[in-house]
Amino acid sequence: MAGNKALAYLEPGKVEIQTIDYPELVLKDGPGVNPANVGRKCEHGVILKVVSTNICGSDQHMVRGRTTAPRDLVLGHEITGEVIETGRDVEFIKKGDLCSVPFNIACGRCVNCKEGKTGICLNVNPDRPGSAYGYVDMGGWVGGQAEYVMVPYADFNLLRFPDKDQAMDKIRDLTMLSDIFPTGFHGAYSAGVGPGSTVYVAGAGPVGLASAHSAQFLGASAVIVGDVIDERLAQARSFGCETIDLKKDATLPEQIEQILGEPEVDAAVDCVGFEARGHGADSDHEAPATVLNSIMGVARAGASLGIPGLYVTGDPGGVDESAKVGSLSIRIGLGWAKSHTFTTGQCPVMRYHRGLMQAILRDKVQIANAVNATVIPLDDAPEGYRDFDKGASKKFVLNPHGLVDA
Repeated sequence: MAGNKALAYLEPGKVEIQTIDYPELVLKDGPGVNPANVGRKCEHGVILKVVSTNICGSDQHMVRGRTTAPRDLVLGHEITGEVIETGRDVEFIKKGDLCSVPFNIACGRCVNCKEGKTGICLNVNPDRPGSAYGYVDMGGWVGGQAEYVMVPYADFNLLRFPDKDQAMDKIRDLTMLSDIFPTGFHGAYSAGVGPGSTVYVAGAGPVGLASAHSAQFLGASAVIVGDVIDERLAQARSFGCETIDLKKDATLPEQIEQILGEPEVDAAVDCVGFEARGHGADSDHEAPATVLNSIMGVARAGASLGIPGLYVTGDPGGVDESAKVGSLSIRIGLGWAKSHTFTTGQCPVMRYHRGLMQAILRDKVQIANAVNATVIPLDDAPEGYRDFDKGASKKFVLNPHGLVDA
């Protein structure tokens, strides 16, 4: 095939549709590709025709210029697609299979993969443990906001949907399995959410909404979501969450007490990350440690804190020199005094995605409605990024081949 339409990062605030090479079962040189990965043969991989691929808040960090992403990096790590070519060493995945692609790239062979820690595979990224498609410092694996993409270690990585027609009927939900549903679930689960729990979720973007819906699925008695954007708070209320407007002068504990009768919760989840803003009068200003400190403040003693929100080691737009290298002023003494447990890092998608798939297929969750899945053509992706950057309460699902019913 001649080409492959894809979305690429150009410079802060700007992306464009480009025509790139059709993928092959080898990692070639290109933007962001670690030299040690150039020429890496992938006979264990497949080529997918992309059915759906989503815009993620993590992508938005790059597009805002808040990472060291290189020009022409093809974006996209939330991928669902149909297998159209298999490598020589692929045994169980077949042509025609419709599959979800975990955003973590994992070899299945290293000690971390064997322990289920697929978010920190040791073999796929020469820079550091862990890798993802179309992401800065993640080894250079080409992103999936495209018509076609190569997926390595296919037998290990891919989640095949058992019934293709059934899957296409639920594709708006199933497309969330590549990242935000498992990530949101991981945040709630690692925070210890269970039957009867009271939960505070910081952030009503797509991951925050997914975490809130996951908390409901896990049996929470009250799920409270905080944000500064009214449209996103309204979306959280649409599926039964309590909400807190963090622009108000009342403190977070005071607002939680108004809802629960006490100023603390059993579990707290940070779905904001390093571009956090202050609360109240400071909500117009970036304060990257705000959420971490606030969830320590409202989580009861002995609680667990889930932190799926992204924190980076390099942020050119950081508010000070410390923030630019990911060094934040968190109140670790408070967390220590309250015996808090912290869970951070990439979600190990494969730990959760099969069970969450079953929950979708059996109508136990409605994740597409919770995150307001909004289907748009691949050509409209630049506009989708602009709307998302303005705070639109939508999870944009790109539809490269027109296969998803809008």
